[in-house]
Amino acid sequence: MQNSQEEALSIFKETGALLTGHFTLRSGLRSGHFFQCAQVCQYLDKVSRLSEMLIEKMGDVEVDVVVAPAMGALVLGQEIARRMEKRYLFLEKVDDKLALRRNFKLERSERVLIIEDVVTRGGRVREALDIVQGIGCEVSAVAVLVDRSGGKTDFGVPFVPLVEMSFPTYEPDSLPPELEAIPPMKPGS
Repeated sequence: MQNSQEEALSIFKETGALLTGHFTLRSGLRSGHFFQCAQVCQYLDKVSRLSEMLIEKMGDVEVDVVVAPAMGALVLGQEIARRMEKRYLFLEKVDDKLALRRNFKLERSERVLIIEDVVTRGGRVREALDIVQGIGCEVSAVAVLVDRSGGKTDFGVPFVPLVEMSFPTYEPDSLPPELEAIPPMKPGS
């Protein structure tokens, strides 16, 4: 029987979510590999299975509400909240910064689970943490499908990645020859 990382990687490959080429990541870094969550999210049976594995990996985390930053984690966050039978809301971009909109409200007493699709440097997760903790909520955990940080991410709360991928990333001015030879793409998560 496959472990959850092997099974998740198999799902990513099967759905075309794991791409190779030359990519500009949201962090600004460049990579020869890209995880495009939207490809997986076309197949709700796959989202359901990935959510099931991620919830299992989280264990007995105490949660009142699930929060997902837009756009990549919307479907995943909703499915996790559905499976956990918890309230769900999302943060969305306003002038390229995350914001709590649509009259969504969080109460100080609520325990929040933040769900994200992919983390490289963790910028969107940090924005979500600032919003949620700024309200006074306790963040029970941050859970992600893919951690690309190579173990460098520390959010100050429990961090649960389903898959850890440590593909190399590069600053735009320090590319290896094989990436320099290919124009970069920014496909979106």
